[in-house]
This record gives sequence, C-alpha cells and structure tokens, in this order.
Amino acid sequence: MAHTIVLFQPGKLETRTYWDFESLNDALEYICHIYETHLKQDNPGLLTITYDVSQLFDYLDSLTDLSCMVFQRADNMYAPFPREWIKEKIFIFLKREASKNSSQT
Repeated sequence: MAHTIVLFQPGKLETRTYWDFESLNDALEYICHIYETHLKQDNPGLLTITYDVSQLFDYLDSLTDLSCMVFQRADNMYAPFPREWIKEKIFIFLKREASKNSSQT
C-alpha cells in the first residue's frame, strides 16, 4: 500500500488536476472509473457500459498528460512514473480483477 498521487490533464492547461490515494490499486481503479464516466457522458442512453482495454488505453493516450508519483518507503520519497507505466499497471490490475470475478462465479 503505497500512497499515490495521480497527475491528470485531459486538455488545456486549465484542465489539469491531481488526486491522491492511499494505494496504487485505488489510483488505478479511479483512473478506470474516470474513463467509465467519460463513456457514460458520451452514451447517456446506454444502461450498461462495456469496453476493452485497448479502448481504455486509447483514451489514456488522448490525454494531454497522465503520470503519477508513488511513495517509495525504502527511499522515503515519491518516484515519478509515466503514462506507459500506468497503462502496464492498469493491465495487470484489470487482469487480476477479472480473475477474481471469474473465480467467484
């Protein structure tokens, strides 16, 4: 559980914001939630939103900036990570969540 700060800029400079989370997994889940919210806004008539990871990654690539800083306990500092690293971690996170869900059914 490493404290994580997500730096998010979907468009022009004034759209930039940040969020902080108690763990990297919480941050990854929230990034997915942001995309799902974006899909719901674009498709207000749909009751169920589905997407695959390539669509999520296309959305993340369309952002002006996406990066994060994760607290490293051993060094007592935050380490910066770029968009590609976040995408790798999201892929692993979603794969783990999918296997949890399939084992529960």
